[in-house]
Amino acid sequence: MWEVGRMRRKLLPFDVWLCLLLAALIAWGTGAVAEKIAQIMYEKDVEAHAPAAGQIGGPAGESVFQAQNVTDLLTHETFTVPSHGIEYRNRGAGYYGGKYFQALTLPSGELVAAWINEESVQMVGGSDYYTSDKLLPLGRVVYEDLRQNETFLSQIQFREPLSRTDFYIDMVGDTAVLDEEQAIEMPKLVVQLLTVVIFFPLFHAAGSKLGLFPAYFAKKKRSEWE
Repeated sequence: MWEVGRMRRKLLPFDVWLCLLLAALIAWGTGAVAEKIAQIMYEKDVEAHAPAAGQIGGPAGESVFQAQNVTDLLTHETFTVPSHGIEYRNRGAGYYGGKYFQALTLPSGELVAAWINEESVQMVGGSDYYTSDKLLPLGRVVYEDLRQNETFLSQIQFREPLSRTDFYIDMVGDTAVLDEEQAIEMPKLVVQLLTVVIFFPLFHAAGSKLGLFPAYFAKKKRSEWE
């Protein structure tokens, strides 16, 4: 009995549970509103960053140079890379500076880091996603020392080392947008947490003022301070 009594005393008081429940109900409503607003903003962001032909991250046209090796990448301002099946995203990957990079195998067999806009990848010579040849988005070389991030290198090189670590291929450009789940769920969660933080003390203060709950901070009489 003593153990049961001690466990009961550890539970949150009724007034705390009630105020949390009321705050959570309001948070459900504010979260729903925040989700709708975030969805609208995300759709506008996607529209504003829609990939276009001729822009980095957009579909590569027929006249775009198709790089075969590292030398081709470094001697052309813009280019595309042909890839068989899903080879371009099947050799390792990792996050660098908040960007998701693939270990891209060039036709020459050389391996380089590439930031690829999946929406602009084109299938050529077939319709099967896994086996048809692909033409990657319009890209450019960005010089950067990838060795500064050892965690990233261990991720993207888990199968074999990159041929070069002093640059990466940017095939996204201004088409980058947040992941849909992240863009919508994060604002919703933040709004719900702020709602609970704001309304919980308000509900408890109101209940205390009405004499329904004990006050957390009882005011001392002036005589007690003197």
